Amino acid sequence: MSETKITVIYDNPTDPAAFESAYEAEQLEAARRIPGYLRLEASKVWPKEDGSPTPAYRMIDLYYPDYATAVDAVSTPEAGAFFEAMARLSTGGVRVLMSDVEVPSH
Repeated sequence: MSETKITVIYDNPTDPAAFESAYEAEQLEAARRIPGYLRLEASKVWPKEDGSPTPAYRMIDLYYPDYATAVDAVSTPEAGAFFEAMARLSTGGVRVLMSDVEVPSH
């Protein structure tokens, strides 16, 4: 059985310094409290060498053992707090995806 991954893609914020000042405490800590995940990955997109805007700014990936567990997780109060903070902090836009992981890393 394959895993399910929830990916949050934060587009470039209107004020990167304000986003960064709140990201760890308000977003990453909230993601850590969402139940049931196997692992969590947080990443920041490398800047482009030519100085042009990147296609995204940051990402958070939460891996679950299956789709049903991921669906259950996003309906919890902890996920509600995460999504509330996400909506508030993602001033440049945000995308949330649920994916079937076809080749798990372990």
